[in-house]
Amino acid sequence: MASQRSKILGCIRLAFLYFFVSCLVWLSRPAPRLFAVGTLLVVLGEAVRIWAAGHLVKSVELVDSGPYAYTQNPLYLGRLLILTGFCIMARSRYGLNWIALGLGYAVFFGYYMPRKLRVEGTRLQKMHGEAFLRYSTAVPILFPTLTRYPGKGDHWSFDRAVKNQEFQVLTGVLLVLGLFAWRNWA
Repeated sequence: MASQRSKILGCIRLAFLYFFVSCLVWLSRPAPRLFAVGTLLVVLGEAVRIWAAGHLVKSVELVDSGPYAYTQNPLYLGRLLILTGFCIMARSRYGLNWIALGLGYAVFFGYYMPRKLRVEGTRLQKMHGEAFLRYSTAVPILFPTLTRYPGKGDHWSFDRAVKNQEFQVLTGVLLVLGLFAWRNWA
């Protein structure tokens, strides 16, 4: 039952995300400089996500290599950078893009991250015990540290990035970037 509920909530979140991004693109009045700044943040965010997805082995081992040596949640950091970049490039009347960014941050930090930390933290604690406690104490939750966690140092894998479906996210990001570029120069 919980799995079915999670799938339904996931579909609702995805539908809301598509609606949100569509509104941003539709209402945007892009400017070349803001498009450039936003694109830089989006590309950085997606690069972090691809790097993280190539290290992640979900529910099997405690991942502490690659970007996970600097932040516990590089996929979420990448998502936050992408959201910020899209909202910057989506300049619109009445500052609707800034309102959208504020709402996005409110949902992210007020609902999504606390829920994720509660659910995933408990699961990882049960699975990895003392190793997770050492890791979670040493590595920041979201914003990276400059000090590398001395983990096992696994290597990035293209197969892992594909298995973690990051290239589907990359396709969506490139599509939205293309739509903003079209709005910018149309």
